Amino acid sequence: MDNLTAMAVFAKVVEQKSLSGAARELGLSKSSVSKLVARLEKSLGARLLNRTTRQMSPTEAGAAFYDHCARIVEAMEEAKLAVSRLHSEPRGVLKISASVAFGTLHVAPLLGDFLSRFPEVKIDMTINDRFVDLADEGYDVAIRIAKDPGLNIVARKLAPIHRRICGAAEYFARRGVPQKAADLADHNCLTYTYMHPKDLWRLRGPEGALSVPVSGNLRLNDDEALSQAVLGGLGIAILPTFIVGRDLQAGRLRTALSDYTLPEQDVYAVYLPTRHLSAKVRAFIDFLLERFGPEPYWDRFDVAAGQQADISPAAKP
Repeated sequence: MDNLTAMAVFAKVVEQKSLSGAARELGLSKSSVSKLVARLEKSLGARLLNRTTRQMSPTEAGAAFYDHCARIVEAMEEAKLAVSRLHSEPRGVLKISASVAFGTLHVAPLLGDFLSRFPEVKIDMTINDRFVDLADEGYDVAIRIAKDPGLNIVARKLAPIHRRICGAAEYFARRGVPQKAADLADHNCLTYTYMHPKDLWRLRGPEGALSVPVSGNLRLNDDEALSQAVLGGLGIAILPTFIVGRDLQAGRLRTALSDYTLPEQDVYAVYLPTRHLSAKVRAFIDFLLERFGPEPYWDRFDVAAGQQADISPAAKP
């Protein structure tokens, strides 16, 4: 790095034809410039400048060396400009990780609009349900649903994730609609194993906080698969509204026990701490915040009726 600095100083001396002129251009003292050039000559074992009382000119070796120095200085300036542009305008490859359900239903449908708005950005998105290591795996941003997004990262909350007790209209017509938590004992309660490993549904209602034992003939480790079983009329389940919003809108599913609240999480955009957040990451997070809004479109429904307004991912708040 010292040699690179000395090369840049030497190139400026050749262009200004004097130590003092180069010093003024670079904001250095004349003695500092002289020392850097002398150090460079010693390092190369060659005299680079012809010194006269009026001006300086490169020796034959100096002229040849200057050509290389000038190219290196130009490359350094281009590199600095490239970095500056990356931090001032969204551009470059944006590497994203998102969970399977949320990424498929609510992130992927928005990518076309984002790329149209920012044509200098390219997206490389991975869909999976594991917590990726942002540093080791080179991700710019991850979209995570969690109660706690994790340590040693920056997390921007994008939207709340609500869950509702849902059933198909046909199922409720056949088995009735539960009116209080105790009524769940009379229903086929389908369980999402990651949220309820012990077949206990944790609710908060008029009676306070409850852990309600439930039973049913199906346990699944995937919310989307569970929603399909509920749509088929097999039973009732606690499902996230970001998955069943369209089914609530269409009346294929209805909610029950709307007086009870369930454990909630949030969806976050997470990224590594940095003093200079890249423009592409900032633009992507701001874009998602704009589209999801403080009240996400998948939650705009009448809980009691199970009816919902426009919940298209492209719909703006």
